[in-house]
Amino acid sequence: MPSDNPPAAMTDDTRAILRLHLVNGVGPVIQERLLAAYGSAERVLNASVAELKEVEGVGPKLASAITAAKNSEEADSEWERCEAAGYRILTRGAESYPQNLAEIPDAPPLLYCRGELLPRDQLAIAVVGSRRCSIYGTQQAEKLSAALARAGVTIVSGLARGIDAAAHRGALSVGGRTLAISATGVANIYPEEHAELAEQISNSGAVLSEFRLDQHPSPGLFPQRNRIISGLSLGVLIIEATRNSGSLHTARHATEQGREVMAVPGRIDSLASEGCHDLIRDGAILIRHADDVLAALGPLMKPVKTAQDEEVRSPRELSLNDQERAVLNLIADDPRHLDEILRSTALDASRVLATITVLEMKRLVRRLPGGYFVRSLF
Repeated sequence: MPSDNPPAAMTDDTRAILRLHLVNGVGPVIQERLLAAYGSAERVLNASVAELKEVEGVGPKLASAITAAKNSEEADSEWERCEAAGYRILTRGAESYPQNLAEIPDAPPLLYCRGELLPRDQLAIAVVGSRRCSIYGTQQAEKLSAALARAGVTIVSGLARGIDAAAHRGALSVGGRTLAISATGVANIYPEEHAELAEQISNSGAVLSEFRLDQHPSPGLFPQRNRIISGLSLGVLIIEATRNSGSLHTARHATEQGREVMAVPGRIDSLASEGCHDLIRDGAILIRHADDVLAALGPLMKPVKTAQDEEVRSPRELSLNDQERAVLNLIADDPRHLDEILRSTALDASRVLATITVLEMKRLVRRLPGGYFVRSLF
């Protein structure tokens, strides 16, 4: 679906980034080295072949291709196709670029976006797992994704068959938001039978890719895109993974990026869940239901507003009922005395005290000496 906000005219910086990005052989690692060496894509394109060959991994053939890209019209053609289709190109450093993803060391310099990203997509959880999943795996992926989406969490997955598709559909089933990270171009959906699913996702979130519009599937691109799945998310939830599952690559990226790794257990003798059981044995958080996921996540770097325009500082707040949320909002970052809290609400004192106790147990409020309370940051 075309975005309601059509892309603006391409800037010179964006053109240079796109030209460099479209050079065959310039993957994320080489691109990072080039940008680190020269500071900008424009300077990379203006460098000589001899200078470019000094960058690790850049040989004569690739260096020549990079210098030739300085005058290439392919970037303009790609931009025009995006504009015609209603897609956007998001460059790293721009306000529209996902904040969570920008934090990782090897964030893609640009993303193709089919749909729309919202600030509340910072409250995101990746749900991934096996393509060849059981009915149990499908049920758990749909149920957990639906519950998390209903709470206000954006579900991130890879648009693959099996668990990924179930996760997207679970979020869509409750009118939630979901992001699909494609290992092909956003104009060339893979697998083909997920074209309709991709369209539904773009209407309730976005399909994202770092690859050119018409990129076809290639085995090496799937592990590469997995770092984006984890990078966009506060944590990664693995459902049904064998010991050879590609979703374990996503779990490793999550660990390297400082994200929480969570796993749903299966039958103890299930080969389909051996990878999940290994993760749990090695320290991943065992997940039984959506509240376990929310409880596992720490505070956000910055408060995020939900669809109801409420400010959330920790994903744990999404599991609160209306009364708990109302009492939490009476407690500030600065210490506030119980008497002042009670005077500022029409709720019975007994209810307020009981609710504060619940909030303490959920580590959202801290009790200080002298009858004072403060919002907890951890």
